[in-house]
Amino acid sequence: MTFVHRIPEHMLHRAWSVSVVGAGGTGSALLPNLARLHHAMLELGHPGGIDCTVYDDDTVSETNVGRQGFYPVDVGQYKAPLIVNRLNNLMGTRWEAHTRRVGSGDRFACDMVIGCVDSRAARKAIVGAMQRGTGGYYLDCGNNADDGQVILGQVGGDAKERLPHVGDLYPQLLDPKGDKADTAPSCSMAEALQKQSLVINMAIAVQAYNLLWTLFRTGTLQHCGAFVNLATGRASPLPVDPVVWERFGYKLGAPKARAKRKPTQSV
Repeated sequence: MTFVHRIPEHMLHRAWSVSVVGAGGTGSALLPNLARLHHAMLELGHPGGIDCTVYDDDTVSETNVGRQGFYPVDVGQYKAPLIVNRLNNLMGTRWEAHTRRVGSGDRFACDMVIGCVDSRAARKAIVGAMQRGTGGYYLDCGNNADDGQVILGQVGGDAKERLPHVGDLYPQLLDPKGDKADTAPSCSMAEALQKQSLVINMAIAVQAYNLLWTLFRTGTLQHCGAFVNLATGRASPLPVDPVVWERFGYKLGAPKARAKRKPTQSV
């Protein structure tokens, strides 16, 4: 039996309201793709494309140049307005940027939140802001040195009907106690590349891009995520299938179940 997820009807008839949290490694790789998707949607007759708001309180460092979507001239500037203004000028979008983190006072009222964050506390803040708001899709992008995952789920609504989000499958990823104490930045790009593949953020961004393109182009999804391992050259889908979700520890109607597969972070 093939299980299929269908896009909500309202997303076919008006612009998608999307919030992206994090404009660093994966965020800066994904945002240009979102602008391309916006353009493609309009060309194919969608009435509004994508209205995007980006949150990030960080500035561009010298070690970000080459690893992230920034250039030497960008060093010292805030990432969110820098990349949003660049895309607005190049693609004619009217996207917005906020130079701050998502906190306990925030409420998301949008169709989708895309998380490109590097801590469990940030993931918890995203889910909390969605629960205080109107819920919706949560697309989480996570990675380690050379592997990672993309999971599209839904926050709010009936747990028996919605796609499980990353916190349902991996509740430990919403526990700030699991955050690493050593968050000091690398002193050079060479040091940073010893910690992480130059390609991993782009690989994760492409998987997220493909999910969104498929959701728009077909209105359906047969898989709601993907696991990527650059060391082995493999990418494995996460099917829209409750039987598969149970293998990860998630049972319908029980969003606090424990996952069996080791998840990864994002940087």
